[in-house]
Amino acid sequence: MPRSKIAGLGFYVPKNVVTNDDLAQRIDTSDEWIRERSGIQERRYFTPGEDTVANMGARAAQMALDRAGLKAEDIDFIIFATLNPDYFFPGSGVLLQRELGINHLGTPALDIRNQCSGFIYGLSIADQFIKTGMYKNVLMVGSEIHSSGLDFSDEGRAVTVLFGDGAGAVVLSATDEEDKGILTTKLHADGEQAEKLAVLAPTANEERHISKEMIDDRRVFPVMNGRYVFKFAVEKFPEVIMEALNETGYKTEDIDLFVPHQANLRIAEAVRKTLGLPPEKVHNNIMKYGNTTAASIPIALNEAWELGKVKEGDLVCLAAFGSGFTWASALIRW
Repeated sequence: MPRSKIAGLGFYVPKNVVTNDDLAQRIDTSDEWIRERSGIQERRYFTPGEDTVANMGARAAQMALDRAGLKAEDIDFIIFATLNPDYFFPGSGVLLQRELGINHLGTPALDIRNQCSGFIYGLSIADQFIKTGMYKNVLMVGSEIHSSGLDFSDEGRAVTVLFGDGAGAVVLSATDEEDKGILTTKLHADGEQAEKLAVLAPTANEERHISKEMIDDRRVFPVMNGRYVFKFAVEKFPEVIMEALNETGYKTEDIDLFVPHQANLRIAEAVRKTLGLPPEKVHNNIMKYGNTTAASIPIALNEAWELGKVKEGDLVCLAAFGSGFTWASALIRW
């Protein structure tokens, strides 16, 4: 049975840098307040008319393809993860296909909406297709534009300061190398508290998808019970990581690099301490980009690789937790 290995990584972030001080000009917040609660110092916002969810994903994908030594025509399957697609429908996967110029080939495209866990969910889907032999090269993309949907009022500041825009991508290819590639992925969900972190409108469950009332009562903006999410995340992160380690026979000390979803630096630090990992074995870049949900892990993984923190033979652990609630982990032998 073939295994799935990451053959190439890529990322794209918009050129528009927004610092905490910039946000303090728009809402009642401060650099100190944001750093203390999240670790974020700045983030990127898209440029209307220049950046789209699909074309940001395509830029990240092209970098990943180049590094894998492949052309867009070599891709057998596309998986696109986002919580903010370009359109209500169709999904952004077909738009990415068009951006890459392979729409004439009929390359299949799958859209998934698993928010912060979207990249690992997509990684797992790609892995199954490759293991069964159905596809040889799968393009996995996470791309997000949050800034156009945030609540820039004092009421929404606690959520607004956390998010940024960006895209990340990997090319997964089949390999016969033993003990290389994705060793396991673990996926979980619990919808009991779904509304604790959500955008409740537009919705198909009312007379109109969108209405003035939805805008007036601010249901079109994200809501989050921060304390509840924090508590749940610091519990589920270690659980799902240990699940992957136990299945493969590894221990926490065997991990060479841990790349968590970039949700909150305090969460990442709490998980690191629970696992007993030294700081040098964890890569965080939320300070520069904020929370880019489905794009955050591939952006951070790409950065870690560029910095030489991911080397041949390393055991790399990825983990995410987010809206749904969903949580997931992946263990990869590089």
